[in-house]
Amino acid sequence: MTVTALTTAEDAPAPTSVTMTKALNRALRDSLSEDENVLVFGEDVGRLGGVFRVTEGLRKEFGPERVWDSPLAESGIVGTAIGMAMAGMRPVVEMQFDAYAYPAFEQIVSHVAKMRNRTKGHVSLPITIRIPYAGDIGGVEHHSDSSEAYWTSTPGLTVLTPSNPADAYSLLRESIASEDPVIFMEPKSRYWMKDELRRPVQTAPMNRAQVVREGSDATLLAYGPTVRTALAAAEEGTEHGLSIEVIDLRTLSPFDDETVSTSVRKTSRAAIVHEAAQFGGYGAEVAARVTEANFTHLSAPILRITGFDVPYPSPKLEEYFLPTAERILDALESWDWEL
Repeated sequence: MTVTALTTAEDAPAPTSVTMTKALNRALRDSLSEDENVLVFGEDVGRLGGVFRVTEGLRKEFGPERVWDSPLAESGIVGTAIGMAMAGMRPVVEMQFDAYAYPAFEQIVSHVAKMRNRTKGHVSLPITIRIPYAGDIGGVEHHSDSSEAYWTSTPGLTVLTPSNPADAYSLLRESIASEDPVIFMEPKSRYWMKDELRRPVQTAPMNRAQVVREGSDATLLAYGPTVRTALAAAEEGTEHGLSIEVIDLRTLSPFDDETVSTSVRKTSRAAIVHEAAQFGGYGAEVAARVTEANFTHLSAPILRITGFDVPYPSPKLEEYFLPTAERILDALESWDWEL
């Protein structure tokens, strides 16, 4: 991934190793510093600093009028954010865990997503809704959902998910600056991964996918927590003589057809990897779009390597539920490579 410093080489601080959590915290801090209309609130985001400490220290630095703890009522959190955004503020709210966002579903789908269209463009809602999502942390149901398909099927929402600290910083800054509402999905299992970063960081803009590993035999499409899994599969694939290209989708909606189609037309084969269940999952939409745009360029059906069609399992069983590099390579073996 190409990471571009916004400062000159002479002025830029030395790169430091930061986790995704720290990158997100820095993005919030910088946004709060640069725009007095930015507000941060949600359950336990103030004094505690959030369950995953993403908001740690922000209340102390910016005060309880700009960073505060809300009641335990997600519909109220988002409803309050709607009113504030209509009044010119830029609220950034946290849903704490993926499934905790469901009580706010009606507010998000009926109002956040539709306000600009309903008012013929006169009223925008620059709201960023942060949702820690997906599994692989030893959590139980309500704490390990992959809910992206709910949000991507809702017109009016931009849906982003970073897979690394650099994108976490850059995409969150863009989300907060956007005039439209953003569902910002943070992969919990990647909160502790580290990158060497020189702040401030600007990666590729939102709405653009990125080729994070080049290859010629097949294209693996991944996002959020499964990008690292796809890269591991690509690395192992070299031992079997496979050259696998990996694309980090980054923005789930709107979809970057151009970058994906360019890769698929080069490799002629594609597979999509995600943790959510397969039936009706995000990968079904991706497979349909890629097939419609590139049918005559495909040498094999598009594959989906996903979680299973069951509720998220207990911590003792999640290793069998989650896609792995081995499962990805096993799936690729199902293709007729003679075609």
